[in-house]
Amino acid sequence: MSEPTTPTKVTLMAPLTGVMMPIEQVPDPVFAKKMVGEGVSIDPLVGQLVSPIMGEVIDLQPSGHAVTIRSEEGLEILIHIGLDTVKMQGEGFEVKVKEGQLVTIGDPLIDFDLDVIATNAKSLLTQMVVTNSENIASITPATGLVHAGEEIAAELELAELAEEDVAAVGGRTYSSEAILVPNPTGLHARPAATLANLAKKYNADIRLRRGEDSANAKSIVSIMGLAVACADKVTITAHGKDAEAAIAELSQALKDGCGEDCPPLPSGTEDTTPIPAIKEEPAEAVGPLSGDPNLLLGVAASPGLGIGTVFQLHHDDIVVEEYADDHHKERRKLNSAIDRALLDLSALEKRLEKESSPDKAAIFAAHQEILGDPDLLDLAVSAIDKGKSAPFAWRGAFNTFADQLAGLDNEILAGRANDVRDVGQRVLEELTGQRSEKPELAEGTILIAEDLTPSDTAQLDRTKVVGFATAAGGASSHVAIIARSLDIPAVAGIEGRALEIADGEKVVLDGTKGTLQLNLTDAEIATIRDRQDRLAARKAVEESHKDEPATTTDGHNIAVVANIGGVDDAKQAMTKGAEGVGLLRSEFVFMGRAKAPSEAEQAEVYADCSKALKPGQPLVIRTLDVGGDKPLPYLPIPPEENPFLGVRGVRVGLEKPEVLRTQCRAILAAADAGAELHVMFPMIATIDDWRQAKAIFDEERAKVQTTAKV
Repeated sequence: MSEPTTPTKVTLMAPLTGVMMPIEQVPDPVFAKKMVGEGVSIDPLVGQLVSPIMGEVIDLQPSGHAVTIRSEEGLEILIHIGLDTVKMQGEGFEVKVKEGQLVTIGDPLIDFDLDVIATNAKSLLTQMVVTNSENIASITPATGLVHAGEEIAAELELAELAEEDVAAVGGRTYSSEAILVPNPTGLHARPAATLANLAKKYNADIRLRRGEDSANAKSIVSIMGLAVACADKVTITAHGKDAEAAIAELSQALKDGCGEDCPPLPSGTEDTTPIPAIKEEPAEAVGPLSGDPNLLLGVAASPGLGIGTVFQLHHDDIVVEEYADDHHKERRKLNSAIDRALLDLSALEKRLEKESSPDKAAIFAAHQEILGDPDLLDLAVSAIDKGKSAPFAWRGAFNTFADQLAGLDNEILAGRANDVRDVGQRVLEELTGQRSEKPELAEGTILIAEDLTPSDTAQLDRTKVVGFATAAGGASSHVAIIARSLDIPAVAGIEGRALEIADGEKVVLDGTKGTLQLNLTDAEIATIRDRQDRLAARKAVEESHKDEPATTTDGHNIAVVANIGGVDDAKQAMTKGAEGVGLLRSEFVFMGRAKAPSEAEQAEVYADCSKALKPGQPLVIRTLDVGGDKPLPYLPIPPEENPFLGVRGVRVGLEKPEVLRTQCRAILAAADAGAELHVMFPMIATIDDWRQAKAIFDEERAKVQTTAKV
């Protein structure tokens, strides 16, 4: 580790003449809660904005209401005139500079009409914010009246930086071309996590920009907070020694959908003219109302019928102390609690993978990414350094981020607020030792709650819970995804009066229709049970034919084989009548580990998968397919222009032949376990790729001298 450099101070002069105000008092949570960064607010008395520091104009909003300057120290200073002034579309603003221009203290930046802004905007308060606040250790704002360019508005102490970080501060700023986001549901949790992970590989300061808004590209929560929808136009800016490489890799990742399968964008979106963001309509504050006192409406979240008695689930609030004496001790407490939560989440993810629940496992992998979010941690640490206790600071930080997401118009992204609260609550319990007691549930329980977290849902006892309804959430939430994987009927967004139903009352929950019925007669319940029985009988008939061959009407047999990620998948496929395995994704053996699996470990897994099949059935093992969106910590791949089509799949094995050779030997060792083994080399681009891979396999076969057929 390099020795840190000596901290230095930076002075920000007043960017305009006016009265200083604490930024915490600004009537806008984005600034007041320092989501954009640390800074100050000024109530202007004169309509001219000047440069508070020497630097370069790196961003100028088209409407003229905001400008960003990068100082010689690498600080990015955003000055935002008024609140909600973007809606004025440039009226009342006269820009005096252009992007790329070098400025010094006192140089005019923007002239603005105080009367026009006062009449048309929410407030005249002007914010000066350091958007890369992770680079400052403290800020000391001035008070009272200040004069533009003549008096100090704030003094900043730079954070201690290691040499590699100091190098990142220097250099020029790079910007990508405009990129149209191809993801059908925008940059939700999983693509946001992929993008943030790629960004974390670089020392450069990287921002994702959408219109006038920007986010730390290393922060999954900040990326989601941009509410980027399908076909939205975004750009990436980066500053630092590896900025150019970062721009290249992240741009390509965005174009490729950050690991998601994305259909082509609609015709006409590929031009370079500005396009409006595609937004979903804001959710109604009140959901559908039935008008029938015995029928409650909601959103169908997980199909199926549940007949049972109500249990109202409530979460107890955790009590925390606001202040603490030793901020160093509080930081250590927070770090320790986060580490323990990460271990729990990692164990949960691995358990779900073994249970053949990749969708659920991916949710808790994303939760681990949230815990590593730099902006979330910075917000908590900032409060701790100001004398707050670790539990108080952490609760404030995760609630701030959750509230930010919950306020978005995009239903999917707003739903991820629940994930942030789930992760936050997990750490808070670790910090305080206060844990919610698990209620004793009877068989045939219908849970009703204001909301459930993914962790709550994943731990539901399917033998007792026959359905649940929540007042919050939607069909695309992670809670709904888990409910569907558990085959638990669920209704989201249920009418609020559901929370008033007494415990023990008999109800019928229909997760297919999104309804909850009350006060049913015995005859009505009998009819519903009959419907359940008929559905079960139909399923049983279908199950009885699972081992019959799939034959077309003209007499051709079609082999039905499974796509699996592990031994449990193979066993489950056999219970469903699969005639073999068409693809074993072998990377599951390599992922979630600190080092590569040994030859013996791999051979054992492949043999177990083979034994799960019937003798002679095909088992196609795909060799390791990583790179791009599936990096491994112990198998570093250098940044490249197109990581998704570059060193990926078989090309990883060709560049690191011992990895491929070890896997080939492991496959050969499992050849006599029962199934008929086949090998697939992924991402073959040329005939030479195949020939080289096949040659390696043949060489290893000759070395082990096996006669087994593969």
